[in-house]
This record gives sequence, C-alpha cells and structure tokens, in this order.
Amino acid sequence: MELWFTEYHTDNVKFSMRVNKHLAGVKSDFQKIDVFDTPEFGRVLVIDGYLMLTEKDEFIYHEMITHVPMAVNPHIRKILVIGAGDGGTVRELARYKTVERIDMVEIDRKVVEICKEYIPGTASGFDDERLNLYFEDGLKFVKRKNNEYDLIIVDSTDPVGPGLELFTMEFYENCYKALVDDGILVNQHESPYYPNDAEAMQNAHRKIKSIFPTARVYQAHIPTYGSGHWLFGFASKKFDPIKDFNEDLWNSLGLETGYYNTDLHKGSFYIPNYVKKLLENAY
Repeated sequence: MELWFTEYHTDNVKFSMRVNKHLAGVKSDFQKIDVFDTPEFGRVLVIDGYLMLTEKDEFIYHEMITHVPMAVNPHIRKILVIGAGDGGTVRELARYKTVERIDMVEIDRKVVEICKEYIPGTASGFDDERLNLYFEDGLKFVKRKNNEYDLIIVDSTDPVGPGLELFTMEFYENCYKALVDDGILVNQHESPYYPNDAEAMQNAHRKIKSIFPTARVYQAHIPTYGSGHWLFGFASKKFDPIKDFNEDLWNSLGLETGYYNTDLHKGSFYIPNYVKKLLENAY
C-alpha cells in the first residue's frame, strides 16, 4: 500500500509527496502536528494539514528570513523571533557572533519538542546560550515591549488558527512600538500566486505600509510552498534594504549559505509586474 501526504493549495490544485513512514502525530492544545519521512524531501513537518517545512528546502526559507535583515543592519544585537517553533530561524541567527540576545516566543511548546526529536537539523539553535525561549502568545508578549529590539522576525504559520492574530493591525503596531528607532521588522508574507494567498499578502502589506515609513516586499523560490513563489516583508523605521545594504561587510563574515548571497539580496527585491500590481491595489 502506498502512503502519500497531500496539501490542497486551492480547491482545484493539490501538492502530493510519497511518504515512507508517519513518524509522529500529536494533537496539542492548539493544533495537530505531524512529521513524515519521505524519499524525496526527507522529514516533513505538517501542522493542521499544512506543510511547514521539509528537510530538503527549509534552508531557503530560513536563510531569506534572517540574512536579508542581518545584512542591512550589521549592528543588530537584540532580536525577537515570533513563531519559528521548528528552530530554523534561530539556527541561522545564532551564526552571528555579534548578536547578544534572541528572545523567541512560540505559543505551542509541542512544536519545539517534536522538532527537537524528529528534525534536529533545524532545531540545533535551541541550545544557543543567547536564546531565551518563551511559550506564550506572541501578540500579548510583544504588547508588553517598548523600544527594545533591533530586529523582529515574524516566522508564523499561515493566517489561520493560532497564526491569525500575527497578521492584525494591532500586532504590527505593537511590533513598531517594540522596535528601537532604527528597528527592522521581517515577516513571512505568503504567496502572491493563488487568490486566497494573494489576498492575505495584500492585507498584510497594506497594514504594515500604513505603520512603517519603509515597507518593501522580497521573494524567494521555495519548491514545496504553495506555487513555489513566496514573499517576505521588510519594514523599517530607518533602513532601506537596498540603499543601506553593505554587501562587502556581510561577505567579510564568511558565512556559508545554500541559497542567500549578496547578489540575490538585491535581486530579490525586484519583483514581477503581477506582484507589483497586487501591492499597488492593496491600498
């Protein structure tokens, strides 16, 4: 008997992968968490039926959500990560010796526990001594902060279930307040390709643009995410992701990456016309 995992991208489109074994299935207080072993993508994390990451291509997402802001402001010291229970974002941030503190807020302790056990390649950063891990609501956590962080990374699930509140105006306003005067906010920005995803992307961009003086969108190709065309949001009180980008300084760090490089950094902000129109119509 063949075993397959299938995720529906729309009512008419689905993405499937063959599964060797169902390694874990846990129902937490917040969501259903599954881990599958697959011949093509390695181990795969699924939450509430939605694919969160695969061992084969997770490096693309995690490098692009972290190295882009870190290359724009080399003086980032204090970082807040919201979501990111798989640990990949913290893993990448921990590679920077100049980082002094990483506060990570994940609402679901079970996600972290499952990833530590079954996907240790992404969870390796959880052992970093600079990490402070909080299991609580991200919206409530950031609401208590004021002028504290150089960088906030919102590594959330899609805007459904526990992730919905991380796409609200209140949340983005609280992030603005929690950032220092030259702070940066980066978030996963959904896909522009399928209508429901594009609408979520437009809603997020409209809200962020109304709060931050700089609000840009950049892209990456992530094969196992819906349509493969994925966006990230870059917002800042001061920095422009291209004009303030110091590629020589970042390259001098000697960090080895599988996807991100400084040429790609610049190119990722040059987005297709159909995405430009979606963003223009988001107001």
